[in-house]
Amino acid sequence: MTPKASAELPTPLARTRLYEQVAEQITTWIQQNGLKAGDRLPPERELAARLGVSRATLSQALVALEVVGVVVVRHGDGTVLTGKLSESRIVEAIRAHADRMPEIIDIRDALETKIAALAAQRRTEDDLRAIEAALDTMEAAITHGDRGVEADEQFHAAVTAAAHSDLLARTMREIASLIRESRIESLSQPGRPRNSLNGHRAIADAIRARDPEGAAAAMHAHVEMVSDVALLRDQEP
Repeated sequence: MTPKASAELPTPLARTRLYEQVAEQITTWIQQNGLKAGDRLPPERELAARLGVSRATLSQALVALEVVGVVVVRHGDGTVLTGKLSESRIVEAIRAHADRMPEIIDIRDALETKIAALAAQRRTEDDLRAIEAALDTMEAAITHGDRGVEADEQFHAAVTAAAHSDLLARTMREIASLIRESRIESLSQPGRPRNSLNGHRAIADAIRARDPEGAAAAMHAHVEMVSDVALLRDQEP
């Protein structure tokens, strides 16, 4: 029997990516072995060998698990469980994050570009000191091999404070957890922490020079750069 022309075609099946399979294997292994919050996963080299995957694929799987809150990667302390394994299907949680990413990037660009321009107009000497302190903290973190996630947050918070807009600051706090997801993903890219710091310095220079247009342009370029993440590239057909 020939189907009617108006009949809907089946929805294409989603392709499970290797890093998603690895993330699911890791969470299954965690549950089977009764691991709990504070326990550490084996070193990456050992875990990659056990799973029969490359270090790059394993790293991407661990970043995905960190983004959805299952683990936290601590410099010098390895990959530590948070105890959050409430997601019954980890792949769906990872894909939900990937689906949110373009919107997070859009809202960051819209809000933080304006914030940078206002900071250049309104900043005080105290604001500049706070921005410089954040730059120094990130430089030290990167020098010691850390990604600098907390220092990155500190810098953007200092720029937001320098804009002296209570409503914009409140809006940024409302979306802070979503931005942190994108920040973890971005700063896990090879070479990204140093490139991100260089972007921060360009923003700070424009704010210091009281150049609103330059600050906005520097922030826009920074958000574009940090938005180039492996997870979104893997979403392409």
